[in-house]
Amino acid sequence: MEGVVDVYMRDILTRIGGFDLCVSEFVRVSNSVLPASVYYKYCPELKTGGRTAAGVPVHVQLMGGEPGLIAENATVVASLGALGIDLNFGCPAKTVNRRDAGASLLQYPERLHDIVAAVRKAVPAHIPVSAKMRLGYSDKTLYLENAHAIEDAGAVKLTVHARTKLEGYRAPAHWEFLAPIREALRIPVVANGEIWTPEDFVACRDVSGCTDFMIGRGAIARPSLALEIAALNTPQFQWPEILGLLERYNDLIQAMDGPLRRAGRLKQWIKLLGRTYEPSSELFMNIRRLQDPSEIIDAVRASAVA
Repeated sequence: MEGVVDVYMRDILTRIGGFDLCVSEFVRVSNSVLPASVYYKYCPELKTGGRTAAGVPVHVQLMGGEPGLIAENATVVASLGALGIDLNFGCPAKTVNRRDAGASLLQYPERLHDIVAAVRKAVPAHIPVSAKMRLGYSDKTLYLENAHAIEDAGAVKLTVHARTKLEGYRAPAHWEFLAPIREALRIPVVANGEIWTPEDFVACRDVSGCTDFMIGRGAIARPSLALEIAALNTPQFQWPEILGLLERYNDLIQAMDGPLRRAGRLKQWIKLLGRTYEPSSELFMNIRRLQDPSEIIDAVRASAVA
């Protein structure tokens, strides 16, 4: 999730627990072999053995449409010690899709195959290559063909967001399409999309038959979600615990350049938390026009007192 699940959020969430693996924000590969500094920016964990402080492995996600160029960049990532490489065929953003990347490639199964095969060939055999896709671009006609193309090219795992590009993030997610993919492929199929609560997880599991799950926005809106899923009797974090996480997050993002960026990240998380925590919606209304991170944190602390 670009601009959301960055190194600081990965640190917060994996310390809470419940995660077996993280994937970096996507690195857009368009016309050059990127220097190591770019990969260290998007995945600083490369400097610490490819793992978060809690010990959870982080795979580097690449996105682009030219097989040779993606493969060359994958070679760089491998040389930096990446524990795995994931390929993004799911991003629905218009700016990405206009540039021959992300979900736009789901219109061409042979291109998915060529990209995955080129990366698989370029990196050492011990480094897993995986991919993420949606059910299609404008419709679901090619969903099985795309899945087979990715598997046949050498991917060891496929994550499927259970919507098309045109469906974006509109509910519902079509988990029923995941079962035929899982049944047709030999590699693990990871279910993704519209898992906000433990109840959503159970429903997705029952409909899809999947045993592996990726959560993104749900984990941001409900930070204890992965832990609740890993052990279904685990209680949801309460509001005072969320306020403590916001303070911790503020400490971590001091390493980020510029107070406006830090303020933006704090407001972004507080807004997303509003899906689960009603006090967060009220807090967001109070801080949405603030530009100083210290003023935002003062409001967070005031919310704890209130």
